[in-house]
Amino acid sequence: MTAKAFAGKIVEKVNGGAVRVFLIVVALFWLLPTVGLLVSSLRAPEEIGADGWWKVFSEPSQLTFDSYQKLLDNGDITDSLVNTVMITVPATLLVVVIGSLAGYAFAWMEFPGRDWWFLLVVGLLVVPVQVALIPIAELFGNLGLFGSILGVVLFHTGFGLPFAVFLLRNFFAEIPRELLEAARLDGAGELRLFARVVMPLAGPAVASLAIFQFLWVWNDMLVALVFTNADSQPITVALQTQVRQFGNNVDILAPGAFISMVVPLAVFFAFQRQFVSGVMAGAVK
Repeated sequence: MTAKAFAGKIVEKVNGGAVRVFLIVVALFWLLPTVGLLVSSLRAPEEIGADGWWKVFSEPSQLTFDSYQKLLDNGDITDSLVNTVMITVPATLLVVVIGSLAGYAFAWMEFPGRDWWFLLVVGLLVVPVQVALIPIAELFGNLGLFGSILGVVLFHTGFGLPFAVFLLRNFFAEIPRELLEAARLDGAGELRLFARVVMPLAGPAVASLAIFQFLWVWNDMLVALVFTNADSQPITVALQTQVRQFGNNVDILAPGAFISMVVPLAVFFAFQRQFVSGVMAGAVK
């Protein structure tokens, strides 16, 4: 048997059941912390401190929703959840809408310096968030936006737009020119062409962008720590405050952390098919 044939047999076996088993094992290990957090959120604080979360499988009577009831009775946590939604949803919608319009303009509209402006947008992708924290904090202070939800939304929108424009411009550029020319011959203006022809085709790319932006904003803590106060803080800052102030209130931290984690997971799994399609868009001609 030649070395090439032997290598081919190894690849064939690796591509079979062994890989599936390996991936299943990796997936189970990846889900283990999530399961542990869920189980911990359904146990009493004294039981969490006494033994591991896996004890619940031998004593299912430990499961209770008292921690979630206590969480709902905690005004700081519930207010922070509302603030998180009020920050994440507008920041995601603004990035999708503005990024779609700008991406279409860079892909199919002629204007002076178009390529240079696009290169500038691409260059903004490498600008770290930390560089802008102090100057934008000073700007928001002068405008009266520091500590407000609007300020956080504007910050996330500004830093989400370069990636949005880059992603959507490349997707829009792959739309056949003949399709757009046919719509123009039928009397469609640029706005109607964008809304009726381009956007329906851009569903996977828009869904991918929305998921990226939603996950980034929902899980953010650095920007929220800098630009929010006690009235506008999101769930990430509220949980960090709970840890810093009390340290042992796991009956609030466990369910709060699980809710904070399960929402973006639910959004991702709800749109995972569109996400995969958007990520693979343009990979195959």
